[in-house]
Amino acid sequence: MLTDGDKTLGVIIAGRPVSRHQDDGITLEITRCCVKEVYKNGVSKLYEAACRVAQAMGYKRVITYTLTAENGASMRASNFKLKGINKGGSWSSKSPERVDKHPTGSKYLWVREVS
Repeated sequence: MLTDGDKTLGVIIAGRPVSRHQDDGITLEITRCCVKEVYKNGVSKLYEAACRVAQAMGYKRVITYTLTAENGASMRASNFKLKGINKGGSWSSKSPERVDKHPTGSKYLWVREVS
């Protein structure tokens, strides 16, 4: 969490990778990051902090995804490397059918080694 002492300015959430192909026991995935727009460099600060925590917990790699419409400036500022693009998609199937409430288009995969 990022604060100014009194107010919450931003939060970041990380956990086991959503993709079973990335879930190797040494990779942490940042799944959410939210920072009030008025706080300059807040996203980069949260990503840096998450990487320090990941390293302290024994993880070797941190991954995250951005939409292709995003420029990735915070990722590059936090020393993440662009590793590829996935095709996106939906988790829905005939059974169970789901309603997608998230973007289902292509996304960039960003990786940072922390060991």
